[in-house]
Amino acid sequence: MRKVVGGLFITVDGVVESPDQWSFDLFDEDFGAHMGTVLAATDTMLLGRNTYTEWVDYWPTSTDEPFAGHINSVRKYVVSDTLDEVGWTNATLLRGADLATTLAELKRQPGNTIGTAGSPTLVRRLLEADLLDELELMIYPVVAGKGARLFTDNGLLHRLDLVDTTRTGSGIVINTYRPA
Repeated sequence: MRKVVGGLFITVDGVVESPDQWSFDLFDEDFGAHMGTVLAATDTMLLGRNTYTEWVDYWPTSTDEPFAGHINSVRKYVVSDTLDEVGWTNATLLRGADLATTLAELKRQPGNTIGTAGSPTLVRRLLEADLLDELELMIYPVVAGKGARLFTDNGLLHRLDLVDTTRTGSGIVINTYRPA
């Protein structure tokens, strides 16, 4: 059975917003190799509305390889209750759909990992609904000081088991968690 993996770039103070402002200078060979492994294992992506609207303006015409080719060709499911349509190749809108039922169906189908990229609101929603099989936090040695954070003060407690940790040469710590 396939698994659903939420993956996010995050600062040590928990900021996930605007990683373009604090991540690129630390993207080293080790991290590139890790991202290559993630890409190779992922054949379906879940995107929230904000990530979709940002990405659809950039990736379809990007030459930033190997990422552009993969992102453009992979199956994409856009989770949104406000969009009316999605116009990107291989993209399907999940509007008003029962996310748990859709993910259960996708997990039963043959294939590789179902991953999120960006989409912190969606990752939080998946975690709160116990729909994530793994949470991968790529923690940058940066204090952003401001910006949207992954976790909000909603009072929900989630215990996680750390199942893997890796440190890149530039100091990015990649922690993989599973629900406890």
